[in-house]
Amino acid sequence: MSRLLGIDLGERRIGVAIADGPGVGARPLTTLRRGRHVGVDADALVALITTHGITELVVGLPIDAAGHEGPQAALTRSWVDEIRARLSDDVAITLHDERLSSHVAEGRVGPMKRGRSGGPPSRQQRDDYRARIDREAAAVILQDALDTRQPGSRRSPQPSTPETPR
Repeated sequence: MSRLLGIDLGERRIGVAIADGPGVGARPLTTLRRGRHVGVDADALVALITTHGITELVVGLPIDAAGHEGPQAALTRSWVDEIRARLSDDVAITLHDERLSSHVAEGRVGPMKRGRSGGPPSRQQRDDYRARIDREAAAVILQDALDTRQPGSRRSPQPSTPETPR
């Protein structure tokens, strides 16, 4: 059985989701704080890969509404290249269009809770909410990628970009 991790790469956090293969729903797993360099991110991912027996990473690729890759997509591709160099050859990496994943995640999670006595949320509440959204967005990305792989799917598989092995 192949197990997959979905990745929602952000500037400060990495949302992570997991699925036990096609036909099994993706679910939020954890949110990692981005390291000062990619090696820290790679170490955290290797720990998850080892613990959960992961065979593939599905990384959200930020594409704009018109379908073009911008500066953030270039940063994501660069990050993926650096991560790939630190992973086992047994772990595949696929890029998948992540358009609207955060929007869908916010719809699933709902609005941020108010702070004490109905006031504004505290910094901790805001950070916790954003981390939850990042995990949920990773699940949206991963589930979308899985759905496009299903036989007979009406969805086009074009958003996914398999990365070539090292």
